[in-house]
Amino acid sequence: MMFDHPEDTPILTLSSDESWQLLEGVRHGRLVTVVAGRVDIFPVNVVADDRTLVFRTGEGSKLAEATINDDVVFEADGILDDEAWSVVVRGTARELRTDAELTAARELDLHPWTPTPKEHFVRIAPTEISGRHFRLGEQPEQQLGDGTGAA
Repeated sequence: MMFDHPEDTPILTLSSDESWQLLEGVRHGRLVTVVAGRVDIFPVNVVADDRTLVFRTGEGSKLAEATINDDVVFEADGILDDEAWSVVVRGTARELRTDAELTAARELDLHPWTPTPKEHFVRIAPTEISGRHFRLGEQPEQQLGDGTGAA
């Protein structure tokens, strides 16, 4: 088990440090944007970098939506045989533009999934992070009353 659950509880709320520990191992997740009241969700390849997230993308709606309204949500999760986790990052997105920023981003271990140009780098600076770790198992049997209670 990645994390100890006090009193063997099935759900553990993760600290910020524990959430970042998980994000440092992910290479993909989902980016959520809202523009003019419309919610979109995009799969992205991502890397954690100094408690921020960096993804790369090509021209298109993902880049436009992440930079038009810079408030975004990123979600990643993992599922193993007997445990699972989910981390949600709320933050602001900003396209990297300076030579120094782009040079640093190109040095990250961040590669496109598909053989298409993905020359834009976007950094998500978190304003909030939350994580949960789950101990997987069967749902417990429902306890039925003795029939004397009022319905």
